[in-house]
Amino acid sequence: MQVASEITRLPAMDEDGLLCDPLDWDEAIAIELAQQVGIPKLGKEHWAVIFALRNYYKEFGVAPAMVSICHALNQDGSWVHNLFSTCLNAWIVAGLPNPGEEAKTYLNNS
Repeated sequence: MQVASEITRLPAMDEDGLLCDPLDWDEAIAIELAQQVGIPKLGKEHWAVIFALRNYYKEFGVAPAMVSICHALNQDGSWVHNLFSTCLNAWIVAGLPNPGEEAKTYLNNS
């Protein structure tokens, strides 16, 4: 589901590289963000995580326990980390806003 990146300018981001407004996100922006965090190509599994994170955030307004995303997608608890290097990278690529210091620490270490 990789689409050609035609982004000339990314939307507003905070000092941690997180989008200020998740409504500014689209798939082309996800590809750019992925490249910025060292993921050259987003595969089917990456997109499954991205959309699961966006749906969770839309419903609850907070970062999920990543193990719950893994289990919801029938994967082991380290799956998201293995795909994105850190769960914070998954959050960044999903175009979600800054979840706060405690959640960022959790996402960066899981």
